[in-house]
Amino acid sequence: MTTLRMKNPAASRQPTRFNWLKIAVFLLALLPLARAAWIVLSGMAVNPVEFITRSTGTWTLSFLLITLAISPLRQLSGWSWPLRLRRMLGLYAFFYGSLHLTTYMWLDQFFDWGGMLHDIAKRPFITVGFAAMLLMTPLAITSTQGWMRRLKRNWGRLHRLVYPVAMLGVLHYWWLVKKDLTQPLLYGTALVFLLGWRLYRRWRQP
Repeated sequence: MTTLRMKNPAASRQPTRFNWLKIAVFLLALLPLARAAWIVLSGMAVNPVEFITRSTGTWTLSFLLITLAISPLRQLSGWSWPLRLRRMLGLYAFFYGSLHLTTYMWLDQFFDWGGMLHDIAKRPFITVGFAAMLLMTPLAITSTQGWMRRLKRNWGRLHRLVYPVAMLGVLHYWWLVKKDLTQPLLYGTALVFLLGWRLYRRWRQP
């Protein structure tokens, strides 16, 4: 005699709810770009190139820190669903970082390779910025399930590069700002907390 298993309506609705949440987060992550485009196209930006460069750089660092905050959020709250958003948020960090780099190379330097090489060699904040993007590129390339299967345990080791990337990002911002260090200090404090939490968890583990 067979027994019929009744489906849990709440369980069947959960994937649909998460899909809507994922779409909402995807669209919200595009709002900074839409806002920057609106300010530039409406003529409100005094220096459009500088504004785009600063805006995309700030959001690159913001999404990096948001991505790093996912694990502490899960550990403190017990929620597992934020982990399913982490890859998308990390890719948005790379997306805004790519826009930041493209703005510098195209609109600022007009692909003057000699000038850019001079900047990398002589201006430390540009040096660490390029280093951060260089380290972030393999993380974006290998973010798929296929690469996770290919690299196996090495995938986790590779993606620990996100920590030096975030450190270089904060350092890049710190050296860029010459007067008011309030924002770089806030980002640096957030990063110290996020890395400190990980060290604390590792120390607590038997």
